[in-house]
Amino acid sequence: MLSWLLFSCCCFTSLSIAALPSAASLIFQYNFSDASFDQANLRFEGDAFFNGHVINLSRDTANGSLDYSQGRMTYNQRVMLWDSSTGEITNFTTSFTFAIFQGTIDHHNGDGLAFFLSPYPSQLHRRSAGGCLGLIPNCNTLNTTIESGTVAVEFDSFKNHWDPSNNHFGIDVNTINSTIYKNFTSRINTGIKITCTISYDGRAKLLRVLVYSKDNPEFGNYSLAKGIDLRSFLPSEVTVGFSAATGSAVELHQILNWYFHSTLQPPNTSSSKSLKLKLELGIGLSFGAFIVFVMALVFLIWWNMAAKRGMGMSNVPYKEMEIDDELEKGIGPKRFQYEELLVATKNFKEEKLGQGAFGSVYKGFLNCLNIHVAIKRLSRYSNQGIKEYKSEVKIVSRLRHRNLVQLVGWCHYYQDLLLVYEYMPNGSLDTHLYSAKSILKWPVRYQIALGLGSALLYLHREWDQCVVHRDIKPSNIMLDSSFNAKLGDFGLARLINHGGMQTTLPAGTIGYLAPECFITGKTSTESDVYSFGIVLLEIASGRRPIMPEAEPGRLRLVHWVWELYGNNVILEAADRKLGGDFETQQMECLIVVGLWCTHPNPDVRPCIRKALNVLQFESPLPALPSKMPVPIFAPPMDLVSPNGASQGIEL
Repeated sequence: MLSWLLFSCCCFTSLSIAALPSAASLIFQYNFSDASFDQANLRFEGDAFFNGHVINLSRDTANGSLDYSQGRMTYNQRVMLWDSSTGEITNFTTSFTFAIFQGTIDHHNGDGLAFFLSPYPSQLHRRSAGGCLGLIPNCNTLNTTIESGTVAVEFDSFKNHWDPSNNHFGIDVNTINSTIYKNFTSRINTGIKITCTISYDGRAKLLRVLVYSKDNPEFGNYSLAKGIDLRSFLPSEVTVGFSAATGSAVELHQILNWYFHSTLQPPNTSSSKSLKLKLELGIGLSFGAFIVFVMALVFLIWWNMAAKRGMGMSNVPYKEMEIDDELEKGIGPKRFQYEELLVATKNFKEEKLGQGAFGSVYKGFLNCLNIHVAIKRLSRYSNQGIKEYKSEVKIVSRLRHRNLVQLVGWCHYYQDLLLVYEYMPNGSLDTHLYSAKSILKWPVRYQIALGLGSALLYLHREWDQCVVHRDIKPSNIMLDSSFNAKLGDFGLARLINHGGMQTTLPAGTIGYLAPECFITGKTSTESDVYSFGIVLLEIASGRRPIMPEAEPGRLRLVHWVWELYGNNVILEAADRKLGGDFETQQMECLIVVGLWCTHPNPDVRPCIRKALNVLQFESPLPALPSKMPVPIFAPPMDLVSPNGASQGIEL
């Protein structure tokens, strides 16, 4: 009887929720070599079409003359770039493979293709062929207005009078005259398959572009990065897609696969009439659900009283018992009842400690243990949230170290995934490094650096298996009541054999990711050491790893500090907020070790034990080159799965 009541309540509630629009992250992926892919959410304009194997953005020889052709393929739904009510801006990653073929022997080749973002809805302009790349009308003016703004990454194969060359890629902001570009050393219109990954970090306001060819390593690897607040150039809702054009010079432009992931997505409504109908249906069903819920609740209270909490059903559906069995293999942390955490946080209305990409963190008080705790609430609707949840429980529950945040327990209940941690009264390191209200004194900073090193030594060398954290940054370094450092957030962590590495999609935060992660896709203890070095430089300088607003030469922290090192004025990197109140030898040691750990070549970086020995003055300072070395990497990773579908980098 109880099961039937609960089932009925859930059905009514699910129906009423389904009738209402909901916001969630947006992910889609297309492999165009599979003709059965769903075209419903793709829009073709101009000469763009699907030929059964690839997307042609401009005409091919079977459809007439190749000259003066223009076409677009876009995602047919709006994509939320930023929330106009909160100002929150998305993180997004897109990865695609394309090919450009020379048109005819007796013609010049041109003009190129682009991935773009523009206001939603977007429409192909009739006079946007040739060098306009199908992006803007009358490109001889070079600029468009903010109202009709476009941000694009172009691949240009014809040199117009505003172009730097006939073989480059660049970032375009409200113009087809690239604000930043890089020339290719190999031709892009020879028909080779080229993969491009574009990522945007909304917090760092950094747009990054990576280009390479998996099938033709001799093509080379190329990258661009530009600091930009997209909110200044684009509205909150945008169109994303591809555009290409030819003029008197001709060529074929093809898209082979496409992956896109954004952390913000508005409700998907076909019309205001449909939205109104859904709202009316949702209200009606919600009322019915409320009546059933009251009946079920009364019966449930009676049932629990009769069974004395010993005979009632679990608060987890049967299908999830498999997850329970896997997670409960961990030792130490306990599984909490959902009601206990509701009481601890006063129905999650108590103090909110932070907000992440996949959930929020709340302060609570557990009466059963008489302690304050921090409760991370993840959304089950996010696949990444589920992965982080399972990873943290399976890994952190087995770790014991004074410089690691202790996992107290866990719980999952229908749509909620909950992790319970010891409460850190002094918050995270970043709130102190970059706060105008408080200044971390030098002895505290140096002790934090040693504590973080001790945590990494345990993860990399002293536990049974090697743990690669993959997301070391100040916001994941918590401080207890005595300002002791405790590393937390193991949602991206992975277990590997000692001395090994894992080939996977790069994960972490731009600015802290080792350069080889973008190219080789391999995460290892060396990539963790790189992140550790960035944090050491932040502790010493009080500066973030990337500062788009900084003056030239100071955009990237590592480059700036290395230049000071080469000029023998390394102490000029010290945080000015300290007012010179620091131990000179320690400051020099911290900065030099930070540079050593961020060496572009992973083979030259120290292991965490060697770095810690120098920080503890048990070994001498390393001798580093006066100029920052050029990185040397292995062949690029395979960002394309065996079936040809492109995959994106995690941010």
